Amino acid sequence: MSKNGEHYATLEVEGESSGTRDTKGKTPIMEAPLIGKGGAHEKSMDDAGGAGVKRGVGVIDFVVRLLALVAALAATIIMGTTDQTLPFFTQFFQFRARYYDLPTFTYFVVANAVTAAYLVLSLPFSIVTIVRPLAKAPRLILIIFDTMALTLVTSAGASAAAIVYLAHKGNTNTNWVAICQQFDSFCSRSSGAVVGSFIAAVLFVLLIILSTVALKSH
Repeated sequence: MSKNGEHYATLEVEGESSGTRDTKGKTPIMEAPLIGKGGAHEKSMDDAGGAGVKRGVGVIDFVVRLLALVAALAATIIMGTTDQTLPFFTQFFQFRARYYDLPTFTYFVVANAVTAAYLVLSLPFSIVTIVRPLAKAPRLILIIFDTMALTLVTSAGASAAAIVYLAHKGNTNTNWVAICQQFDSFCSRSSGAVVGSFIAAVLFVLLIILSTVALKSH
């Protein structure tokens, strides 16, 4: 159609066709395509991939937790069995060094034993993070108690390390004599126990990082 030199396009709709009208003469409403179907599929794929990553983090958490248990338990046993008696003694004096002669070493043994017991109890929660990788509650519980255990084992290791240092070096200002030249076995075993305690502390730091990363990726 043209009007005053201008051209207009017209679109005629065939109203009588059965494909365009229903039996009552009404034009059927065309169904819109489902929106977001592909997005939901992509989201489910992302969730599956995220669950796989979190399951892998849970497996690493379980292995590291076992290593920390071995380190804390070894520190407890080594320090708890530290006992040395020098071969020479007099009628009135016997030169002997035992861990419970020093309150710091006693605290060390108790703290590492408590830490080892906690690690045993935490293993089921670590398994839950593997079976149900998207669950948040087990990871939150582990972060809280791992932080408390880290504080406990670090304080025990640091206090025992100070006593071990004095045993090796002494302190001339306070007339504390270095005893490790005589009690060499006592000093070597207590030093090994302190190293085991600090290894457990480092592993606890790694456990906290793993749980934090897994929670942050939710």
